[in-house]
Amino acid sequence: MTTRIAPGVGANLLGQHSAERNQDATAYVGNLDPQLSEELLWELFVQAGHVVNVYVPKDRVTNLHQGYGFVEFRSEEDADYAIKGLNMIKLYGKPIRVNKASQDKKSLDVGANLFIGNLDPDVEEKLLYDTFSAFGVIVTKPKIMRDPDTGNSRGFGFISYDSFEASDAAIEATNVQYLCNRQITVSYAYKKDTKGERHGTPAGSFLRFSPQPTIPSCPLFWAIIFYAGCLCCSYG
Repeated sequence: MTTRIAPGVGANLLGQHSAERNQDATAYVGNLDPQLSEELLWELFVQAGHVVNVYVPKDRVTNLHQGYGFVEFRSEEDADYAIKGLNMIKLYGKPIRVNKASQDKKSLDVGANLFIGNLDPDVEEKLLYDTFSAFGVIVTKPKIMRDPDTGNSRGFGFISYDSFEASDAAIEATNVQYLCNRQITVSYAYKKDTKGERHGTPAGSFLRFSPQPTIPSCPLFWAIIFYAGCLCCSYG
């Protein structure tokens, strides 16, 4: 059964206030459980340092968060400490991913790259971003291929996510659905310099799993872990 994708249904507020944030002192927090709130994130991360602001982007339509957020600290040292101590701890049974918000986006290119085909000529990059950001963090600006002479869309484009969970969800929800009166196709893009090999194939599936980080031998770290468990129990 096909449905129509409302243009911009996935629009989130990624980047709002980013100009005011100190990116070097801001931690990106991903893989958040739907139950987590900004208040709970603040209570957890304040154990690692002085928190200035917590921001969790929400979908404009559903008002639900997108599974990630940003925690700004007073200093870069506090942010670094939080990243080392809290990355991959489990909240509501899900390991959260914590890294520097200013991290080079190229390092987030895990191969979760999608090809979007049969695009309506009126579809712009912003509309692609607003629509597909519902499924996860888009690490680079969506790219629509255009005629070099006229600038007109060639009817296809590309989107890169920071995780295969996001790209898999996008394919499942949007492939052969309608966007601006056209039934689009969504699949993993072909890899460059390969003979027909796509991103997301079993050959590259090991990229879906990252090794567990080294656990710091620090008393405060274990205090934070215990506190996180107490928070989840009290909120669960």
